[in-house]
Order: sequence, then C-alpha cells, then structure tokens
Amino acid sequence: METVRVSVVGAGVMGLSTALCISKLVPGCSITIISDKFTPHTTSDVAAGMLIPHTYPDIPIPKQKQWYRETFDHLFGIANSAEAGDAGVHLVSGWQIFRNVPAEEVPFWADVVLGFRKMSESELKKFPQHVFGQAFTTLKCEGPAYLPWLEKRIRESGGLVLIQQIEDLWELHPAFDIVVNCAGLGSRQLVGDWQVFPVRGQVLQVQAPWVKHFVRDGSGLTYIYPGVSTITLGGTRQKGDWNLYPDAETSKAILSRCCALEPSLHAARDIREKVGLRPCRPGVRLRKELLVQGDQRLFVVHNYGHGSGGISVHWGCALETARLVSECVEALRLPVPQSKL
Repeated sequence: METVRVSVVGAGVMGLSTALCISKLVPGCSITIISDKFTPHTTSDVAAGMLIPHTYPDIPIPKQKQWYRETFDHLFGIANSAEAGDAGVHLVSGWQIFRNVPAEEVPFWADVVLGFRKMSESELKKFPQHVFGQAFTTLKCEGPAYLPWLEKRIRESGGLVLIQQIEDLWELHPAFDIVVNCAGLGSRQLVGDWQVFPVRGQVLQVQAPWVKHFVRDGSGLTYIYPGVSTITLGGTRQKGDWNLYPDAETSKAILSRCCALEPSLHAARDIREKVGLRPCRPGVRLRKELLVQGDQRLFVVHNYGHGSGGISVHWGCALETARLVSECVEALRLPVPQSKL
C-alpha cells in the first residue's frame, strides 16, 4: 500500500489538532477533514480556552498530566513565537480562589503552569468571601483565532477539507483506510454512543480592557478570563441541556457573580452572549477499534468526550491519537490472513 488515506471527522480543536499531528508524525498518509461545522460555528469557538485542567476520574493522573504538559509546552512555544498573535495564544496570570480550603491544596498540574504558589493574605483581601487561593500563570488559547491557524497549517501540509454531514462511519469506506472520530457530541449518532451528552455552557464576552488578571472560583462555575480583545465571563454547567439560545436571566446571574469578584466589571460594555455544548461522557474515549462487515474492515481511532477540559489537553490527546493511527497504518500494511476452508 502506498498512501494511507486518513479521514478525520470533526473540525473543532480536537479534530484539527489531531489532523495536524497525524500529518506531522505519521508518514505516508493523506489527510482529509470532514465536518458539517467549521470555525466559527464549533463549540471550540465558544470555549474560554484557559489551560486549567479538568480532572477525568477514568484516566490515571500521570496520563492526564502528560496530556496537559504536552499541550502546555506546545502552546507555550507558540506564545513565545511570532505566530502568537495569529494563533490567539498568550500567557495570562491570575488567581483561583476557594470559599473553603480544598482537600488538595497543590493540584497535579501545579508544576506545569508557571510560578504556582499559595496566595498571600494581602492578595486574598481582594476576595473577602474566600479563604484560600492559588496564584499562577497559564495560557489562554482563543478558538476563533487558533482554529483557523490550525486549519491553515493542515492545508499547507497538503490536507483537504470537506464540508459534509456523515451519518455512519461506513460511508467513508472504501474511500478511506482509517477514520479518526473527533465528532464530539456528534458521536451519539455517528457511532451510536449514547453515553455522550451535552453540558451547556453560556458565557458573556465584554469589553473591560482594564481587567488584566484572570479570576476563577474553585468550583469552576464563576470565572473572569481576559483575552486579546474581550473578557470572557462565565459560566454555566447544565447537564443534558441542548438549548443553543442565550438565556437573559442566566446572563444577569453570570454578570452579577463576576461583579461580586471584580466590582469594576459593573462598567463593562458591549456585552455579548454565547452558548456552547460541551461533549461529555462518563470517560474520555481515546482508543482504536477495528470495524468489520463481512470481508471488509475499517480501522477507527476515537478521540472525544473531553467535556469542559478539551482545550487544556487537546495537543496531548492529538499526539496519542497520532500514535494509534501509526499503529493502524502498520496493521494495514500487514497481509490480511486468509481463512482456510
């Protein structure tokens, strides 16, 4: 077999980063990205993009840390390059604050971010309702800039992009030898995974250029994330809610909670509402699978179900997916065993 034809289904941050990793790390492949939605119409375009990891109960902590570190290192390199502006990647410092001292005062990712330390008493005076906090510098990766940046690099490496709705992975056989499923919520219909469910997130994007530091309540439900041109205020975590329309009362509640942490936000202007549906499931699905119909076979690698933590681990997961694709390529090049009658 000469060129192995690989299709990546899904064009959010998981799909695009996975396609780019495969093009870089797996020789002898042609890459085609297929999705019915591309930027700016993906969930990744709504995500705040802060690199503060979500914890996955089904994934060993060393593996989660590896994914996070690989993603942090990748984006840190971009942030320190001439590409930073175009890619929408930058460093941001701030605080994660708690109303009660957490059981784990030093999280597993503390030595990945920069300058992690316990907040001082004088710093905590800014947040009188909170008794404990962590200060550190992390990265912010802005989807509306980062996704086009990734797509451009995929095209430059020879990758193709198709806008198409796929109902079943077998539609892609025999045009493709390997299919990589990064369809997120779409995996419910695409592969019949009814364990995937939406967790609705509503955010506000406001103009408040004087706000320079991020603030995140330890629960993760209230946050203030400064970006290049806007501040993202959040948020919500509504399980099983498919509603993509902003709710006015929710917006009022978000603004009220954020103003309680940063009173200067009362002067914020040009408030815009955005909604995204996070693709959650009981566990991240990152593994390979061989589909068989009669004498036909289709190699599949799944990479979805990251919920609210996708951007924080996207590059690490893309690297692991590329390794699994490489294993599929090796298997494809082996002779198919013939059954003996």
